[in-house]
Amino acid sequence: MKKNTLVKAIGLVVLIITISTGSVFAQKIGYINSQQILANYKEAQDAQERLDKINKEWEAEARAMQTQLQEMGEQLQSQSLLLSEERQREKEQEMQTLYMKIQQYQSEKWGQTGEFYKKQDEVMKPVFDKINAAIKLVGDDERYDYVFDTVAGNIVYASPNQVDLTELVIEELEKGLDSTTKKK
Repeated sequence: MKKNTLVKAIGLVVLIITISTGSVFAQKIGYINSQQILANYKEAQDAQERLDKINKEWEAEARAMQTQLQEMGEQLQSQSLLLSEERQREKEQEMQTLYMKIQQYQSEKWGQTGEFYKKQDEVMKPVFDKINAAIKLVGDDERYDYVFDTVAGNIVYASPNQVDLTELVIEELEKGLDSTTKKK
């Protein structure tokens, strides 16, 4: 009984929304593939390369500290019979300090509020702003009511009759670039 009432209530809500907003079927809907846009937009590729370079530098520094820690451990193990207890404790404390430094470094660079995410926002925000402006421009020019992103998971199914606006957005982005920077 409750199920039947719920179905009727949902149907009524859908009917009210349809009547108040106009026919759902009259809406013009298109979609884009943001991953494809990022892969084909030269400015996005350049920004990603800058981020990758920064990240590689940080990874190299972290690896160097890990190697140093490993070498200290091997040295302590090989000299353990020759060192006094006090000197052995000092070496263990040095290793502990370095280990903590490595943990702190990793957290500062890649933690939830780490430098990498801040740098990513800084570098990618202008790119995303341009992409969003291009999507809005294409949507307005082509008179779309809604534009969805297939990568973000907003579309479970798109019929072959729906329009993929990805190429139009890429073309719009490339209009602002000279021909030497366009991806071939």
